[in-house]
Amino acid sequence: MARRPAKAGGSIARGAGVALGEAVFRSLCAALQEGSYRAGDRLREEEVAQRLKVSRTPVREALGRLAARGFVEPAAGRGLIVRNLDISEVLELYAMREIMEGAAARLAAEHASRPEVDALMDIEQAFIDVSGTDAAEMSRERARLNRAFHDAICRAARNRYLDNASGELQDWIALLGPTTFTVPGRPDTSHDEHTAIIKAIAVRDGDTAERLARTHIREALRCRLRLLQKQ
Repeated sequence: MARRPAKAGGSIARGAGVALGEAVFRSLCAALQEGSYRAGDRLREEEVAQRLKVSRTPVREALGRLAARGFVEPAAGRGLIVRNLDISEVLELYAMREIMEGAAARLAAEHASRPEVDALMDIEQAFIDVSGTDAAEMSRERARLNRAFHDAICRAARNRYLDNASGELQDWIALLGPTTFTVPGRPDTSHDEHTAIIKAIAVRDGDTAERLARTHIREALRCRLRLLQKQ
């Protein structure tokens, strides 16, 4: 069956001092995270250039960087396709995510300010307030808020290297397809896990925060494996 055409939105936002190739690369990474591009989608240089309203040269540069990181690979014929991770890669990815999320939660318990803890609570409140009639759209919104939650913990950890590595892991997670919030019951259990992590950070209990964060990622992996079994 033919894959749906990938879409990455319109023209890119280019901040001051950001080279065009870098801006295209960031746009493509954001499209991966948002699910605009998924495993098996074909990326053709001319189509991406047309969609982002840029020349093909910065697109070629950005696609080369994605290929170097292993996010895309040559397709049969012209262009590249977004990679589909095998089960061993998924297990390795979540093993690293468990370590890094645990470390981030521990460091956040040591360094987070009261406003940062309040921000985590606000994100989690928005997570449980998600409502609507479109189940797929609700899952996507929960996934967005979940990323915001984990990003906020990572920023509160006050470690730029951990923050950078976490961002790259999130790009890899985006290649896995549907969010685990499509698994029945996962939004509720995830909320309970998030709430417990916030409480541990708030009272500066690094041991508990790390343990809870690692358990949270193991539960996410369990749901991810359930989704993969259905594919």
